[in-house]
Amino acid sequence: MSTGALFGDDQHEEELLFRFAVDRINSDSTILAQTTLVPQIERVDHFDSFHANKRVCSLLNNGVVAIFGPSGLSASSSHTQSICDALEIPHVETSWDFQIQRDDLSINLYPKTVVLAKAYIDLVKAWNWKVFAIAYETNEGIIRIQEFLKEAERHDWQIFLYQFKPGKPYRDTFWEINKSHSKIVNIVLDVKHENLVNVLRHAQQVGMMTEIHSYLITSLDLHTVDLEDFKFGNTKISSFRLVDVISPELQDLMSQWSLLASKIGKKHILPPKYILTDSALVYDGVKLLATALQDLDQSQSVDGIQPISCENGSPWLYGSSLINYMRPITFRGITGLVGFDQSGYRSNFALDVMSIFPDGLQKIGYWTENSQVNGTSSLQINSDMMKQYSVISMKNVMLRVTTIISEPYTMWKESAISREGNQQYEGFAVDLIEELSKIMGFSYRFQLVKDNAYGIKDENGNWNGMIGELIRNEADIAIVDLTISSKREEAVDFTQPFMNTGISILFKKPTTKVTTLFSFLSPFQNIVWIYVLGAYISVSTILFIVGRLTPYEWDDPHPCRQGDNVLENNFSLINSFSFTIGTMMQQGSAVAPKAMSTRTVAAIWYFFTLIMISSYTANLAAFLTVEKVIYPIEDAEGMASQTQIKYGCLGTGTTKAFFAESKIPTHQRMWAFMKNNPSVFTKSNRDGIERVQKSNGNYAYLMESASIEYKIERDCNLTQIGGLLDTKGYGIASPKDSPYRNPLSHAILKLHENGILLQLKDRWWKQKKGGGKCAEETKKSSAVNNLSIDHVGGVFVVLLGGLTLSFLVAIFEFIWKARKSADKEESVIDEMIKDLRFAFACQSKTKIVQKNDDFVKDKFSDSCPPQYGSDYNTIY
Repeated sequence: MSTGALFGDDQHEEELLFRFAVDRINSDSTILAQTTLVPQIERVDHFDSFHANKRVCSLLNNGVVAIFGPSGLSASSSHTQSICDALEIPHVETSWDFQIQRDDLSINLYPKTVVLAKAYIDLVKAWNWKVFAIAYETNEGIIRIQEFLKEAERHDWQIFLYQFKPGKPYRDTFWEINKSHSKIVNIVLDVKHENLVNVLRHAQQVGMMTEIHSYLITSLDLHTVDLEDFKFGNTKISSFRLVDVISPELQDLMSQWSLLASKIGKKHILPPKYILTDSALVYDGVKLLATALQDLDQSQSVDGIQPISCENGSPWLYGSSLINYMRPITFRGITGLVGFDQSGYRSNFALDVMSIFPDGLQKIGYWTENSQVNGTSSLQINSDMMKQYSVISMKNVMLRVTTIISEPYTMWKESAISREGNQQYEGFAVDLIEELSKIMGFSYRFQLVKDNAYGIKDENGNWNGMIGELIRNEADIAIVDLTISSKREEAVDFTQPFMNTGISILFKKPTTKVTTLFSFLSPFQNIVWIYVLGAYISVSTILFIVGRLTPYEWDDPHPCRQGDNVLENNFSLINSFSFTIGTMMQQGSAVAPKAMSTRTVAAIWYFFTLIMISSYTANLAAFLTVEKVIYPIEDAEGMASQTQIKYGCLGTGTTKAFFAESKIPTHQRMWAFMKNNPSVFTKSNRDGIERVQKSNGNYAYLMESASIEYKIERDCNLTQIGGLLDTKGYGIASPKDSPYRNPLSHAILKLHENGILLQLKDRWWKQKKGGGKCAEETKKSSAVNNLSIDHVGGVFVVLLGGLTLSFLVAIFEFIWKARKSADKEESVIDEMIKDLRFAFACQSKTKIVQKNDDFVKDKFSDSCPPQYGSDYNTIY
């Protein structure tokens, strides 16, 4: 069974892979086990369609089941496709084709133009290109890149089109790009792969292969090009690759190249380092055809094919069936997953993202397409590889850094000798740039902004200050306490913030300290005092009740007068309250508990007062020696609600813009006050700080909290009032679409992760230039915290537990005594009820009892003088 192929005189590799594929198919018993493929090859001229027609007809006369090629957008290819479609011979293509609709008898293994363009667009989006040029070689190139033009309007891209002029050096076009648009550093190149080296060399000759330039190559064969002259230039050169270089089948093919070449009589052809995409597609195309023939042969016999004449126009009977068997086939080839849609276009394939490094071309990610889900795609980029690329792209670059004198970011260096250049400055921003240069390898030169301004836009739309210098290309980056804002983002680009901050209030500490008449109450919070008072009343009341309840607190006031049937209780209501207050004040009491229950109450009260008095005494000393500072304003709301204290901010900057644009009522009232009193605005932060220092507490200054932290570390008379009114960040600014923005952002994130930025802040805020001066004073003058209920709550819990225990003991004593005192006529229950009624009547501290002989003997025998004996009552 024969299969035909048409190749040009320059397509030796494609022809070789075609023969290799046929030979390996014939050697594989699992495919076409009952027949073999016979390759039929004809040479064609891409531009001679008449000659190509004759070669196609010659193949058809030999009885081929399918025809491969010729590749490329030529008249020969179009004529071949038309003949195959008319005679129903499957036509297999392996090269780029711009047609939207395919013929019924054609199938193409090369990715569809629209899908490839989507891959390029996804890569441009990932790199955040906003302005770039597209340079193409042939007219077909404009078809390949037309999707870029469609996406430009959606994403606000600026695209400049250039076509290399036939017969003229490529450098002429690159000169034109560089001269017309000096800001263009991103270029999409659409040229033939055999011309790539020459094109890149011409770009290098005109200075457009530097660290800041990036190139996206539309050819899928960049991996076959020798890029030795460009891999050390730090230029980002990237492309996609369809060939799966790690495919086991491809590796086996490359290892047996010499053996396969000798079998087909091509011993002199050496194996290439990488094979072309078209060659790999030819190999996969033969495998696809063989698989379809096997499936067709299983359903119907196609042992042979009769020669077909181009003159009589009789089609092949099985051609349509064969092409229909080819389209649903899916297999893993040397170009990855091979599958097709209903139109005969390649679908569900993957592309490797390739970029050049000093070690050569390396894979940095992959792109996949899924035609089953609304044409969705996915792009995955190795972030570590991209970070390495970012570092490489700034090596040996000289950056012009604009800044402004602002403590502690950029300051004049104090020195006894004269200094020049970067040695004149020191500060947080200076150290930050130095750390970034160590990571990324660039050099820099500081320059002070000419008009001493950060940057605001005037009524004519012109920017001044550092922002203006970046826009006018007078500087490459700007660094200081430059706030990232939406308006500035419209004019310039910002890196990731290297410091987070927000607007706060700088105020002078009051010189007079305030003390109160009742400072002795300060050791405890008010709620604690309330709890103590409640505990005092509760314990006194419980002591009174327990004292009346227990029988062991009832004594005869005259124990030797046995005729008196009266008992007395010393724990009256007044005595109970007097007892608890006396013990609390550590003064004692004339009344002492006798029963176990009342002693329990007393013991737990002693413990409670011990803890409370000790805590109070320990905290009182600190409160009596520390004077509390009272601030006339506590926050922005308090400041906006008064008129005695004036407040203002920097006259040019984001703080003023924040209040002018804020929709919060408090901020709007503050802005109305400042707008009606223009004298509150200052020309610089230094002027605002000095105004606060010289004021007698009648001026507050609104500025970034980071700068406030720096000042209050050195001036102990200043303080920060309230929290942050907003949140913002300081970033490094660069011109729009600057190639330095992303690399610098990556480096700043690295400094964040390593803790370097925190170390720099501690160095310039708390160590150098008098930092940390007020730390000890802050510790000494810090207010003492009064004790809350959380500190002493456990003592109240113990007190409650002790009172509960005393109740239980009192009840036990009551029951025990009632049982002993009950006479024969009354039951124990009756005796208990009678005593309970008396105890809770609370009418008297004495009660009448019936004294029997046992009662007198037990109660008074040891109390009466022995000389009186039983007659003592009468004598007394």
